[in-house]
Amino acid sequence: MLAFTIRRLLQAILVMLVVALISFTLFRFVGDPVNQMVGVETTPEQREALRERLGLNDPILVQFGRFITKAAQFDFGTSYQFRQPVAELIGRRLPATLELSFVSAVFALLVGIPMGVYTGLHRDSVLSKLFLSISLIGISLPTFFIGILLIFVFAVTLQWLPSFGRGEVVQLGWWSTGLLTWSGIKALILPAITLGLFQMTLIMRLVRSEMLEVIRTDYIKFARARGLRQRSINFRHALKNTLVPVITITGLQLGSIIAFAIITETVFQWPGMGLLFLQSVQNVDIPIMAAYLMLIAFLFVTINLIVDLLYFRVDPRLRVERAAH
Repeated sequence: MLAFTIRRLLQAILVMLVVALISFTLFRFVGDPVNQMVGVETTPEQREALRERLGLNDPILVQFGRFITKAAQFDFGTSYQFRQPVAELIGRRLPATLELSFVSAVFALLVGIPMGVYTGLHRDSVLSKLFLSISLIGISLPTFFIGILLIFVFAVTLQWLPSFGRGEVVQLGWWSTGLLTWSGIKALILPAITLGLFQMTLIMRLVRSEMLEVIRTDYIKFARARGLRQRSINFRHALKNTLVPVITITGLQLGSIIAFAIITETVFQWPGMGLLFLQSVQNVDIPIMAAYLMLIAFLFVTINLIVDLLYFRVDPRLRVERAAH
């Protein structure tokens, strides 16, 4: 287990170095930071002095080393657009994105797994066909269309839920949450369903296919021959083995939820990192773009590492194969 963990950590560090190189390329070769920071009336001497102060005249390797050192401390400089430290801007937006992503992932799991189990065990029932039709809609329709449709139905027509914003939030130190206020919970429902619907349908179809495969295996037939109750066979034996690949897919999809929340945050004007990143792209705010890229890569790598360790822990076949080697 220790050797497996060390190997995964080294791979994670390598991935982060590659992403750091891409982010540094944004800083160094996409536009001129000096042009973004000064006006047209600035003299060439002042521009050169600013380049020297920023270290833009240093060798590339020196600049890259300095970039990695500062990135490890989450220091990405000052935003060109907002004239504020990038770390502070992302720190204020991070709770909104993580809260939306967490609620979306919980929604996808709590709804997707039971639907997958039911459709796997009752393939020919009317409710199973309804669930499969819903999953087909969730996979086929684009996220922005689902968000607009939900806004039209529940915010404009029925006027049950707000169509934009985060509602009232509560500050818990540096963390802000809307889960402790009624308006915050109402504002979270539509974007969470929009963001989690695709993941929910994916989990449902994965669980269904795994259940259909597992219930045909020999050890399930042996469990029936022993006279075990059907509920015990379905949930203690079949579902347990079904969840092994679900852990991997769910972990990776959690990273996707965080990374691709941009569309949902834009549709609902959710004040998270995705909306901030989109604004930075429109204004060529390279420090925010680089910081967002590094942060998303770090979250992906961390989640992937945790999933690998859980997979290694849950699936005994991996431990047996590793011990044999």
